[in-house]
Amino acid sequence: MNHAIIFYITLLLAILSTCVALSFETAGHNLLKACHHELSRRRAIRSVAACTIGLAPSLTCIINSQPAMASIKDPKTGILLPEAGEIEGAFPATWDDDDNPFISMGKEGFSRLDSADDSVFYTDPRFVEHVDENAVKAMTSYISDRFLERGDTVLDLCSSWTSHITAQSKDRLELKRIAGLGMNSKELSSNPLLTDWAVLDLNKASARLPYEDSIFDKVICQLSIDYLTRPLDVMREVGRVLKPGGRVAILFSNRLFIQKAIGLWTGADD
Repeated sequence: MNHAIIFYITLLLAILSTCVALSFETAGHNLLKACHHELSRRRAIRSVAACTIGLAPSLTCIINSQPAMASIKDPKTGILLPEAGEIEGAFPATWDDDDNPFISMGKEGFSRLDSADDSVFYTDPRFVEHVDENAVKAMTSYISDRFLERGDTVLDLCSSWTSHITAQSKDRLELKRIAGLGMNSKELSSNPLLTDWAVLDLNKASARLPYEDSIFDKVICQLSIDYLTRPLDVMREVGRVLKPGGRVAILFSNRLFIQKAIGLWTGADD
């Protein structure tokens, strides 16, 4: 079983348990509604897994599901797409502690090759995209055109010099606030979409999001979840700052700074 997928699903369930009213968009299925109807954890996990697909060679995110044809390769990349039902089938018929990376893997699953303070690694700004052009376009399109709604207040968690929100979408949707929380002040101050920003190391044991309860409509976390050594605690904080009915989008890639990503990710395949 791919522990990285189980890890990601567990984070989603943690958000739901913290913010009961949290509504997370899947392909026409509302996971929160399913939980309210007391579906089993297995069915809840499968409903999320059914919506997890590859957007580009370097990006996977939650969007509307499309059927995969295992016999057809992507003409540009040559990547073989997953067989229909393959992702759902990767999850166990029963859910126990062995399948939960937060329990079964121990501290080694969240350790890193470079255990030095993150402030050292992120001292110098990096004004580059960490995924390819197609992935950047897919992220921007999803966030700007499908995820955000009129009048939203937005938290860009683990932010940088770009939030993948177009200026046109910000104006068209009349976004009230786009707050950025990241590790490098030069990167954050260069992001023209942010209305305010703050520097905070989320891997510190005492880290708490510097925002009031129930303040944001949407939270986005892009290409950074694999660097968090305390992801469950961070997601509980995300649940705290989300408004009732708020939504979160976590986008991740198979590209990373291997020395700073946790073992749960570096020890898994694509």
